[in-house]
Amino acid sequence: MARLTTLTDEAKIAFDTLMERTGSLVTPSLRLGVTGLSRAGKTVFITSLVHNLVQGGRLPLFDAYASGRIARAYLQPQPDDAVPRFQYEDHLAALVKDRIWPDSTRAISELRLTIEYQSASSWGRMLSAGKLSIDIVDYPGEWLLDLPLLGKSYAEFSRDSFALANETAHLGFAEDWLREAATTDALAPADEMTAQRLARSFTDYLRAGKSDEQALSTLPPGRFLMPGDLEGSPALTFAPLPDLPEGNFKTGSLAAMMERRYESYKTHVVKPFFREHIARLDRQIVLVDAMQAINAGGAAVRDLERALTEILACFRAGRSNIFTGLIQKRIGRILIAATKADHLHHESHNRLEAIVRRLVDRAAKNADMSGAEIDVLAMAAVRATREATVNQNGDTLPVIVGTPLKGEVIDGEVFDGETETAIFPGDLPHNVQAIFDQPELSPRDRAHEAPIRFVRFRPPAIKADLDGIHLSLPHIRLDRAMQFLLGDRLA
Repeated sequence: MARLTTLTDEAKIAFDTLMERTGSLVTPSLRLGVTGLSRAGKTVFITSLVHNLVQGGRLPLFDAYASGRIARAYLQPQPDDAVPRFQYEDHLAALVKDRIWPDSTRAISELRLTIEYQSASSWGRMLSAGKLSIDIVDYPGEWLLDLPLLGKSYAEFSRDSFALANETAHLGFAEDWLREAATTDALAPADEMTAQRLARSFTDYLRAGKSDEQALSTLPPGRFLMPGDLEGSPALTFAPLPDLPEGNFKTGSLAAMMERRYESYKTHVVKPFFREHIARLDRQIVLVDAMQAINAGGAAVRDLERALTEILACFRAGRSNIFTGLIQKRIGRILIAATKADHLHHESHNRLEAIVRRLVDRAAKNADMSGAEIDVLAMAAVRATREATVNQNGDTLPVIVGTPLKGEVIDGEVFDGETETAIFPGDLPHNVQAIFDQPELSPRDRAHEAPIRFVRFRPPAIKADLDGIHLSLPHIRLDRAMQFLLGDRLA
């Protein structure tokens, strides 16, 4: 990532890190980044993590909690006043009271969770303050995919975008934008209406690639789909142009205007995001909806691998020593979590982990993640199903039981959002390579030949105890994720 930042950027990062380190001498803190591509479950993960610590959940694999060394966990005001607060209470109410999944992450947000604990060793109890503040930073993974743009010129961005759109997996939904771009003269005089039309067509193409049917991951620029308060600004009103000439573009041309806006996007959107947030992280979890990609076919799986490579390359991974750590942070631990494991029977969980590990091993090698600890697990931050068995034609089948969302369809039956049902979710193959070698299927064929029967379920009904206090959110391996990300800091 060093080649993507200037000396001025590095100086600002060093100053911010030094100030943060100084403050941590009084109040020890850890910055945990939570990201993932859309629909991977970032909001649900943070809500469940906080609720299980504050409320007291079943966390047998989280050593500090299971051994009784955590006295209490509670929320405090976050240190970054300019960053929106993660609306934990609203998201928890959606899950517990309304039994609906909370809104997806659309912008960056933050929450501070403070844990009071006792060290496991007498030496640690002498040296430790017995308190750790965890600053949880939630941000869309699509924004990470913008960081490689810092090392690309507008001409390179255009060339790469057209190469991607002409891949087999993209052609079916890229045709309208490619047709629009092909009729555009890059050297014609700059025109705002033309720029808006091209940007709109390009955005429609990106949005189509993120649909459930395509389930593609590598579709920068990420802010085009999640513009926030930048919607309609010139910094988001540009698009790649075909057949660009070598060298500088003619002043006043459409290409020159697009290039200026592209550079503005990098300067005012992408660079501050890296400097103010990514460069300050200590730990990172990347949530991956691998099952959606698996069901969409081999091209979507390979595209997910490419996205993971680009995401991992964005992190400053490795270990800092006592001197360099004062002015530069490194992400020492990165967890890649395949979410929605509750949509599979537990017999397939190890296979899901094996598939994601294959994706991550190749991505980590390409991204040069030497020095960082990386782990992979299959998890469900909130478990929406339970397991059972049914007898069918003399065979015993493992099934999952839950309440499908209103409008979900199983074998022609449309569910009302209230009726519980049992489904056989299917099995992932033992041979990991088979997932990468899947043939391309039409959306109609996927419903019959996809390896997983993917149904969306409502959040579980959470009962209250005799005092009216709601019990903690059920999960699968959330405690294992906590142990990897936080365990050493609470030892």
